Amino acid sequence: MDDESIVRMFWARDEQAIPSTADKYGKYCISIAQNILGNKEDAEECVNDAYLQAWNSIPPHRPNVLSTFLGRLVRNLSINKYRHNIVKKRGGGQATVVLEEISELISDGESIENLLERRELLKSIEDFLDKLPENKRRIFVCRYWFFESVTEISNRFGITENSVSVTLNRLRKKLHKHLLERGFDL
Repeated sequence: MDDESIVRMFWARDEQAIPSTADKYGKYCISIAQNILGNKEDAEECVNDAYLQAWNSIPPHRPNVLSTFLGRLVRNLSINKYRHNIVKKRGGGQATVVLEEISELISDGESIENLLERRELLKSIEDFLDKLPENKRRIFVCRYWFFESVTEISNRFGITENSVSVTLNRLRKKLHKHLLERGFDL
């Protein structure tokens, strides 16, 4: 079933919208949640919560790209669940490692307080990613958006784990330099 048909089902409040969404995007959503949480039950819970959020937000919202919309819902719910699990001394998955790797780019002492600064930061990161060769951009996104492990990325792209690690390290340094050059206080 195509995305537009699924979105129309949500708008019509047709209860088949959720099963149709799960059929088409279930594996995709589970993989995002599983990479962040490292726990099948928590991942399934987050995916089900994402379907409920989709149901509650469509309408009035009409997503342009359903997969991106669902991916963002699952990712945000999974990160929140991960934070909750950490408080309870639970956890696992790739989130700790990924967040530690990227945390060097954001200062601990200062947070980005206003929406304009956040938008400027996101725009600058998007500009950085747009200038990367496609293979490097895909490696970066797999790691820092989908929380895939170095091993998973290595297998996906048919390169060594060391090559993935070196590429990610170099990209983090380039991003850091890119952001500093644009006036971000890191």
